[in-house]
Amino acid sequence: MTADDSFGRLEDDDYPAYTMGRAADILGTSQNFLRAIGDARLITPLRSKGGHRRYSRYQLRIAARARELVDAGTPIEAACRIVILEDQLEEAQRLNAEYRATHASEPPSAA
Repeated sequence: MTADDSFGRLEDDDYPAYTMGRAADILGTSQNFLRAIGDARLITPLRSKGGHRRYSRYQLRIAARARELVDAGTPIEAACRIVILEDQLEEAQRLNAEYRATHASEPPSAA
């Protein structure tokens, strides 16, 4: 892998570029918070060859949303469930919009 390949991967939202310590610093939270949302199965960090947790930018966005809810007084388990449901709703809305866009020109079928 060249340096250019490595740099390009940093633009990938799913590339696990952040260590647990760095992720906690970015989020302004503790490493225990990251462990807790991992235990609640909100995010599953990838593991380095040495077994250390590594987080992607996408996972950090998810963790940041959970932290907002927890900071507002929501229990961590409930916050994780809310974030999961929000993510599922966003995906369903995206798929619905794609479906409508691809089928907008089709005439309605007579049933």
